[in-house]
This record gives sequence, structure tokens and C-alpha cells, in this order.
Amino acid sequence: MDTRQLTAFCAVVDRKSFSLAAEQLGVTQPAVSLQIRSLEKRLGERLLDRSGRRVEPTEAGTRLYRSAQRMLAMEQQLLDEVAGEGDELRGRLEIGCSTGPGATVLPLLLCEFQAENPSVAISLSVNDTLHVIDLVAERRLELGVVGAAPRHRAVTFEPFFQDEIVLAVPPNHRLAGKKVALHELRSEAVILMQEGAGVRQMVEDELKTAGLRLRDLDVKLELGLQESVKAAVAGGHGVTFISRSSIEPELAAGTLAAATVEGLAPTREISLVRSTGRTPSRVAEAFVAFARERLS
Repeated sequence: MDTRQLTAFCAVVDRKSFSLAAEQLGVTQPAVSLQIRSLEKRLGERLLDRSGRRVEPTEAGTRLYRSAQRMLAMEQQLLDEVAGEGDELRGRLEIGCSTGPGATVLPLLLCEFQAENPSVAISLSVNDTLHVIDLVAERRLELGVVGAAPRHRAVTFEPFFQDEIVLAVPPNHRLAGKKVALHELRSEAVILMQEGAGVRQMVEDELKTAGLRLRDLDVKLELGLQESVKAAVAGGHGVTFISRSSIEPELAAGTLAAATVEGLAPTREISLVRSTGRTPSRVAEAFVAFARERLS
């Protein structure tokens, strides 16, 4: 079986598009189409339904996809074993993370890892938690690092490191550096990150446990980007819940201050996300071991 054809087929199924699959593989769309036609001709089966807006696998294609994923994982494992544990680490690591760990912690770890392994190419994408999980589930990313672990049958979550959630306020705010009672939040303009952000989901859950809902607060703004939220708070437009690690530079510079809220858990588990059943590459395993050693 030609693994190049299987790689092209899996990419089309994952991306639900010939053009996006070609972009992912770094080839032309006609080249991907040729690989798929050759594979369908060899197997004597129609593998993809091209009639809708998105390309979907047929019943035969779904069966092939599961087996192809296992075969490609075994091929990668074989290549890693042939490379040998003592040889220079080579390859590519595609990793995604949510905005909290993606602000400071993960970029520094990746930079240090790449400096020690110059033959490794690294791609980091930053999205909201749910999107990162979807990308890992679709095997478009090998690893994800997120601040919440919602149930998802296509991925597994592993504890990675602890992070603290604080209430970020303007530097001269009356709550700066204090421990705040829950009822005090009702008189504050609250700025939230968009739905899907791990910090927002965790805070919602914690508030419910404490008998309070987000709609009980004076939510003035919902801003998609973490940087936008930080800028709004620094400009005096409200307060927000956010990862402490993501605002360390601002705390040090004095452009933001932090407070804690009584009754809300001050820490959260940052999780490592992997696709269920996917055999990890040698590069991914090396990075995870490197990161755990640094974070410990």
C-alpha cells in the first residue's frame, strides 16, 4: 500500500477539503486529487463524497480512514526507531495551545527545546480551548496544551502543570492586591474573554458552585483576544479573570495589578491533549519529557 496515497486521503478527510489538504501537505490540489483517484481505482471503491460543500468519507472511506491512521502511525514509529534514540532528533512538531499557556509558558519551553534540538522544526498555533481540542482530535495537530479539559471522546487529557487564575485590575484600582468577596464583584464592570476560552469556562463553573452566575455580574464587554482584554483592563475599562502567567510582564511593569476572589479556586490544571489512539512521534515524546523536567 502506497502510504503517500493514504497520507493524502487522511488529509482530505481531516480537512474536509482537497485544497486545504494540499496546503497542509505542501503540494498542489491536482496532486492530491491524483493520489485519491489512484487509491480509489486500486481498491475499487468510492472513498469520498464530493457532492456537498464539504468533502466527507463514504462508508468504505470511513473504514479505510481508521486503518490508514494506524498504518501511518506504525510507519512513523518505524522511522523513529530506525533513526535511533542516540541520533540527533529530527522532524517537525505541530502543537496548539490556548491563550493562557500560549502567552508566556509554552513559547519559552518551545524556544529552549528547539535551541537544544536545532534539527527540529516547530509550529505553534494559539486558539481558544475548544478549537485547539478539535484540531488535535482531527489530527491536524499532534499535541495541544489547554486550560480546561471538557469531555471529548476523540482525545485524552494529561495533567501538565498548574496555573493560577487571578482577577486582573487597573494598577490604581481599589481592589489591587486585595482578597475580594464575591458580592464585591457585582459593583465592578467585568470584561470577559470569548466563549470557548478555558479561563472563562472555569470561572463560570466556579461561580455556579458558589451560587453566582455570570449574568449576575455587570458584564460590559466580551473580547475575543486575550491581548484585547488585557489592554481594556489596563485602560481602566473594567476587571477580568485571567491566567497569572499571561500577565506576569504587565504585573512586573505595573500596568496591571492582581486580586484574588474568595470562594473561587485560585489554581487550575493545565492539560496536555493528545489524539486518542495516535502513536506519538519521537519528537513529541522528547518535547513532553523536556517540558515536564523544566516545569517540575
